[in-house]
Amino acid sequence: MPSRIEENLMRLKQDAEDRAARRGTPPAAPAAALDGVFEIRPEREAELASSVSSLIAAHEALISFDFARGSLASFIELSFFAASSIGASDVHFEPEEESVRLRFRLDGLLYDAARIPSDFYRLLASRVKILGGMKLNAERPQDGRFTLRFSRKSVEVRLSSAPAQHGETFVARLLDPSAIAIDLPGLGLRSDDLAMLRAEIAMPNGMILNTGPTGSGKTTTLYALLRERSRTEEKVITVEDPIEYTLPGIEQTQVNPEAGYSFATGLRAIVRQDPDVILIGEIRDGETAAIAIQAALTGHLVFSTVHANDAPGAIPRLLDFEIKTSSIGPALNCVMGQRLVRRLCDACKRPAKADPAAEDAIRAYASTLPARVDRADIQGGQLYEASGCDSCNHTGYRGRIGIFEIMRVDHDTGNFMEKGAGPTEMRDFAIAHGMVTMQQDGIVKALRGITTLDEVSSATGPLPF
Repeated sequence: MPSRIEENLMRLKQDAEDRAARRGTPPAAPAAALDGVFEIRPEREAELASSVSSLIAAHEALISFDFARGSLASFIELSFFAASSIGASDVHFEPEEESVRLRFRLDGLLYDAARIPSDFYRLLASRVKILGGMKLNAERPQDGRFTLRFSRKSVEVRLSSAPAQHGETFVARLLDPSAIAIDLPGLGLRSDDLAMLRAEIAMPNGMILNTGPTGSGKTTTLYALLRERSRTEEKVITVEDPIEYTLPGIEQTQVNPEAGYSFATGLRAIVRQDPDVILIGEIRDGETAAIAIQAALTGHLVFSTVHANDAPGAIPRLLDFEIKTSSIGPALNCVMGQRLVRRLCDACKRPAKADPAAEDAIRAYASTLPARVDRADIQGGQLYEASGCDSCNHTGYRGRIGIFEIMRVDHDTGNFMEKGAGPTEMRDFAIAHGMVTMQQDGIVKALRGITTLDEVSSATGPLPF
């Protein structure tokens, strides 16, 4: 008797043949049909576009899907097209005792989309594994990838699976090329911070570090830095894990532990490739940190990220990697910290109810900001609140924007580091020397009607008023 895996593969093969038959074309061989590319036909795309134009419409289409008669291909088309159409960043498949929960992450929050029968999901999981180049019978965490091809664009889908109590859970991250088409001003930097950052990007050498949690937009920011610096007469090389987006005119390499290609070995190799600009996806260990610092000191401009809660916290982190303070100061140009907050929907946002005492406290707080911050629309700024309309899926928000802090590293900073300052001391020093914190930047954006104080508080902690 065939094994369960063989039965699944037979059904997957039949599903591919059924899909080919509906197209009116001869059935393709399984390897060609399941080769890591999932293509949605233009006529099917047009049909789906009219039925999943919003989160509510997508939910209604998914809960009405006929799992008894519908094919795996049809459900993949529906669920992934819906996620991409509404701007979801991730698709979550979460097995529970009686069914599987399907959720979309939209603007940083998860929304329930549908319930999938467990029997259907087992076959769906096998299909997704084959698409992603993952092993069918491996009961361990795996990573995979496939391309979702539409008529006008292709979206890369990055897969992560893990065994759970009621079955295998999947998260699919949708890497839409339009997500990184943002230039440096489009990130949401204030004009004074933008001018400061551009001055550091124009330097011939040194290092710009970025900090922030997973999902805070660090990759988008790094790519925006590369585009800002991009020059035809310079060579740019990256070492990433993984390569999320392909950038034209840039040599991109990907970490491959099985082949012995780590961040450290990759960086050691690419500095021998005569680069002018280097991007390191993340500094995770002392060896990588030491090579990156050395590259920054020897005529290269280096962009990278490091795990820290804020910009000043990157300095103690480098010290943890046993980098000498005498090297950190001369190598570092600046350190960025960032978070993402939801942007108010311009179509339906409404003025918040006036609270004179609270507004006076907010403006008094804003008046303590460094003189370089433009106060033109802060002193008389109007706070807004979310409402909800068809344009924003009735959430009151549409898209996200970054809130930032930028700490310049100069001679005084280097002298202060020599004293062995910890994270708190380093932060107090940076603020005393003119750094605008992420929370302050968020409050400015709230007073400009871009976001809400609730969003700022959620991303940065309780507000000081």
